[in-house]
Amino acid sequence: MLQNLNIRHLAGFTLLMGVVGCSSPPPQAPAINPAVPDAGSQSRPSVVATTSILCDLTKQVAGETIDLKCLVGRGVDPHLYQPKPEDRKAMDSANLIFYAGYDFDPSLVKLVKATSNPVPKIAVHEVAVPQPILGETHDHGDEKHAHAEGETAPDPHIWHDAQNGIRMVETISNSLEKLIPNHTSLYNNNAQKITAELQQIDTWINSQIATISPAQRKLVTTHDALGYYVKAYGLSFEGALGGFSTEEAPTAARVSELVKEIKSAGVPTIFAETTINPKLIERVAKEAKVKVSDRELFADGLGEPGKDGESYQEML
Repeated sequence: MLQNLNIRHLAGFTLLMGVVGCSSPPPQAPAINPAVPDAGSQSRPSVVATTSILCDLTKQVAGETIDLKCLVGRGVDPHLYQPKPEDRKAMDSANLIFYAGYDFDPSLVKLVKATSNPVPKIAVHEVAVPQPILGETHDHGDEKHAHAEGETAPDPHIWHDAQNGIRMVETISNSLEKLIPNHTSLYNNNAQKITAELQQIDTWINSQIATISPAQRKLVTTHDALGYYVKAYGLSFEGALGGFSTEEAPTAARVSELVKEIKSAGVPTIFAETTINPKLIERVAKEAKVKVSDRELFADGLGEPGKDGESYQEML
């Protein structure tokens, strides 16, 4: 596994990246009604996963035992995603719904709450990490998304810490076991395999970080998406262009301030994200007189099948 991984994430020491914002109280994982068709029958249970990361982990745990519907495509920003009519239909007919929570995918959270389908709806991030990192929100520039000055909100980007990824796998596996008890052994085995891989990746990341001088372990991001990565792997967070959500448009003053922070921190290279328009990053790089890497980072979702970052493990 490790030989296929690159050090894209390690580029975060000198990067620009991105992701969500407003808070909601963390729910408890609801009990799942097992009274659905068994996966061994002709009609398999229908499961909806809102984001590419949740979809990938669900697929790895469940295999072919479910009919999986993924809503937000790879390379699409979940913060800005606008649901399609078929998304509502998928939720209305699902036997189980996995969504991120912590307002990572706000339009889909509204859709989850709006459906009259009584099946379990699991906010995976909130169940896996009930005590998230809190950060200060930023003004979105409109009344709809306005926040009070200094207000805090949960950071939804929990998966950037491999240990949190393990908790996500456990949450997904437990939910699937209740949905289809006959496949408990399969789900347990798959979850254990994924967990072993993530433990190995976690160790590998720490070993790579250890090769870098502590004074050089600096992180600058386009939006505040890597808080869990910073905390887990011992980086120094030097600043961000925006808050947790890519929906927050940075002001000219904030761009100027970030340019100063990049120069002060001695960051030589910055990185674009796969789901964010690179023009803003290029502007910052030009003003800061640093280069933009030709390698993009996967901050909010996975890469296309057969390409870099195609799975959660590859993304890390």
